[in-house]
Amino acid sequence: WGAYVSFLLYEKKVKLVVMAILPIIKAPDPILKKKCVKVERVDNKIQELMDDMLATMYAAPGVGLAAPQVSILKRIIVIDVAKNDEKPNPLKIVNPEIIEASKELATYDEGCLSFPTHYVQIGRSARVRVCYLDSENKQKEIEAEGILSTCIQHEMDHLDGVLFVDHISFLKR
Repeated sequence: WGAYVSFLLYEKKVKLVVMAILPIIKAPDPILKKKCVKVERVDNKIQELMDDMLATMYAAPGVGLAAPQVSILKRIIVIDVAKNDEKPNPLKIVNPEIIEASKELATYDEGCLSFPTHYVQIGRSARVRVCYLDSENKQKEIEAEGILSTCIQHEMDHLDGVLFVDHISFLKR
C-alpha cells in the first residue's frame, strides 16, 4: 500500500486529503469474475473508497478502475479520460445503469489494469446514456461517446464479472 497526498480547494479553504494506493488484483484472480452488489448509499466510507480508487488509477497509470479490481465487490467505478496535457476530469460513478446505447459501434484498443501489457481491439456502443449515483449520493445522468463511452462500458463489465478478454473469440485468445 502506498499513499497519495492531494490538496483540495473547497470554498476558499484548503483541505489535505491522504489517499491510499490500493493493490490491483490481476487475472486470473477469481474475484474478477464475481458480480458486484449495489451500494445502498454513498456515505463517507464510499467517498473515501472512490478517492483511494482514483489515486490507485492515477498511480497505475490508467483511465478507469472498477471496485472489484481492488477486491471490493461493490458497483463502483472511477474514470478519467483526460489527456496528459488536460486538466484532470475524474468521474466517480456508483450503481451505473446503461439506459440507452447506440447500435453503432466504435472500436478501440483496450487495455486493463488487471491484465497488464495486454491490449485488444473491441467494438462497443459508440454512445451510451448512463444513470448513476455521484459522490454526493445524487442521481445523475451522463451521455458519453468515444473513448469515454468505451471506458464506461469496460468498467461496468467488471461489475458483472465480465473481462475485456471475454469479448474476443477463443481463437484470438
